[in-house]
Amino acid sequence: MTMSGATSALSNPLTRNVRADRSPTDFSAYEANGGYQALRSTIGKVAPADCLQILKDSNLRGRGGAGFPTGMKWSFVPMGDAVTPGHKYLICNADEMEPGTFKDRLLMECDPHQLIEGMILSAYTLQADVSYIFIRAEYYKAAALLREAIATCHAKGYLGENILGSDFSLKMHVHVSAGRYICGEETALINALEGKRANPRAKPPFPQVSGLWGRPTIVNNVETLCNVHHIIERGADWFQALGKGEDAGTKMYGVSGRVKNPGCWELPIGTSVREIIEEHAGGMEDGYKLRGFLPGGGSTDFLVEEHLDLPMDYGSIGKAGSRMGTGTMIILDDRTCPVGFVRNLTQFFAQESCGFCTPCRDGLPWTAQVLGSIAEGTGRPEDMDTLAHQIGYIGAMGNTHCALAPGAMEPLQSAIKYFRDDFEAHIHDRECRFDARGCR
Repeated sequence: MTMSGATSALSNPLTRNVRADRSPTDFSAYEANGGYQALRSTIGKVAPADCLQILKDSNLRGRGGAGFPTGMKWSFVPMGDAVTPGHKYLICNADEMEPGTFKDRLLMECDPHQLIEGMILSAYTLQADVSYIFIRAEYYKAAALLREAIATCHAKGYLGENILGSDFSLKMHVHVSAGRYICGEETALINALEGKRANPRAKPPFPQVSGLWGRPTIVNNVETLCNVHHIIERGADWFQALGKGEDAGTKMYGVSGRVKNPGCWELPIGTSVREIIEEHAGGMEDGYKLRGFLPGGGSTDFLVEEHLDLPMDYGSIGKAGSRMGTGTMIILDDRTCPVGFVRNLTQFFAQESCGFCTPCRDGLPWTAQVLGSIAEGTGRPEDMDTLAHQIGYIGAMGNTHCALAPGAMEPLQSAIKYFRDDFEAHIHDRECRFDARGCR
């Protein structure tokens, strides 16, 4: 994984402390570069309501995939007299199991204190007194660094009781995930944190009102929370000026696949797809051509060459028929079979279903089986009708308990839209036109 060469704290706030060798930034280095300055100048000195207004004005949108306005989401948490005595919770979703996504890992491993400071100020804004970092089990290095950072902050008086002599107190814990993709859905994450099976909950009530152990709870991902203290310190106008269009701030963009320089870069939100792939990722490897790409991880729709000049922002990618999602692209090259590509993703999502609802529990394995028959040369023409039925039913929001199954249908429905000839050739020729190993 690599990062942008620019290190300006104003233009690249999230990666300003990321070193070329990816060694972690410790407490001393973080403070020497301005770290915890926002915390010291805010806790007990700026009203939480004023912090929330800054977040609203900044137009920070969630960086975990949905892109919901952060300030608006936080405003749904009951404050003051509306809250009965008891805890309020802030949870950082660091599960990051979306295929092709690795941006949060980079932030946590290289600059753990940035996340801690962002969470402390987020909790202060929400007046939450307990916070959790819910992290996937494979991120053992990041978990160790975060635990060390939390211990250091306790020793410095940035965590614990009466932080910096104020009335604000906060406990912070690292909780290692049980290791399933569904744990990334916020209500399934909350169930897992409570020690229950990670099934998504019915909404309403929403977690902002009744979440962890029935208390008001906010769940945001790593990149989102890392932005918070920068915004509170420098203001909404500064953050809005970082973006290239309607969306504000920078974005951690990533590219994986047959490119010369796969990696992750912090760039102004709205940077074009072409710039990300051709300049930062170095373009396609020699001998390979671009056929398509998933713009935001494995559960987004394919886009193709005609979309290269689109800005990578929520509105533009949405209008093109996909989602920006996590902003981490997966490249489909001209030597990789789309059938095998999509079959692999569908098998993953089928395996990761929580099994709560029938369309997801039974429909995804059925879809994976049909794709397997096509990929292995035993498919039938009517299989295309079966896939169309599955896409129409499983892929419709509201037919399943959560968005896992509809998301799983996005790469399939768009692959059939753009690469239907490859599916039909598999059925007609009984073999793959590409390397058959990719379809097995």
